[in-house]
Amino acid sequence: MEEMKRKIQMAPMFVSLNDSNPFDGLKISEKWKKLEEINNRSTCKNCKKSRKYFCYTCYKPVPDLEKFVPKVKLPLKIDIIKHCRERSGKSTATHAAVLAPDDVTIYTYPNIPEYGKDEKVVLIYPGKNAKSIFETVEIFKKKLSQTETEDKVVIENHGITRAVFIDSTWNQSHGIYKDPKLQALPCVVLQSRISQFWRYQSGSPRWYLSTIEAIHQFLIDLVYTNYFKCCEDLNLETQKSDSGNFNLETHNINSETNLDNLLFFFRFMYEKIHTLYDPDSLLAYKRPLY
Repeated sequence: MEEMKRKIQMAPMFVSLNDSNPFDGLKISEKWKKLEEINNRSTCKNCKKSRKYFCYTCYKPVPDLEKFVPKVKLPLKIDIIKHCRERSGKSTATHAAVLAPDDVTIYTYPNIPEYGKDEKVVLIYPGKNAKSIFETVEIFKKKLSQTETEDKVVIENHGITRAVFIDSTWNQSHGIYKDPKLQALPCVVLQSRISQFWRYQSGSPRWYLSTIEAIHQFLIDLVYTNYFKCCEDLNLETQKSDSGNFNLETHNINSETNLDNLLFFFRFMYEKIHTLYDPDSLLAYKRPLY
């Protein structure tokens, strides 16, 4: 377990430790405030079950919120492997499926897709040999240079076309990670954000992110890494906002849809929890950084 607890190398260009205003610099649609107006539950159009903000079975917003919930287009496909005991109603993985329905698929363990050797897939998990996104892109970039492809997604992401995430408590994740289908995948570790998730998990430091935080951070890090490498090649300077968050629009990177909107529901629930409870009293924020 020592390798899991190794001190994280936090490069200044990536780290965000802004606890006082963690969403500063992020362009999350202000329509999340419409969720504050929802007082009653409504019926899901598909399964007819009672839901408040979205259906965590069908991955659809409730009818009253449909026109306010953004739809996010991701630069690659996301697979989420959910532990069977992880409650869908409390899991942030559901946020991703609701907000990016065309690009996110949730599987319940032990149901895991077969990933072929030729597929360009990474697993986001702090395994023994996990590498940073920067290092991973370097490896995939070298492999890409040895092949011929006209696939736009492959080229833009330096060979990575799919990312896999485990949705469970930290203690439950070990069993899923040991599955042979996942053991064959190269691991990426995210070390650039401190979690703002309000659910306490014993034994997990604050740099272990909730699923939606991890998805957002991975995509931002991937886009930023690609951007940084382009600037490095052209000898251009890079910059971040004062908050430490990387803002795509600051650098005129137009990805057609705003990746920050992946935190649409998370932002609302964060504000709701911090209104109901004194954040200084929440154990989740008293965990060690690493």
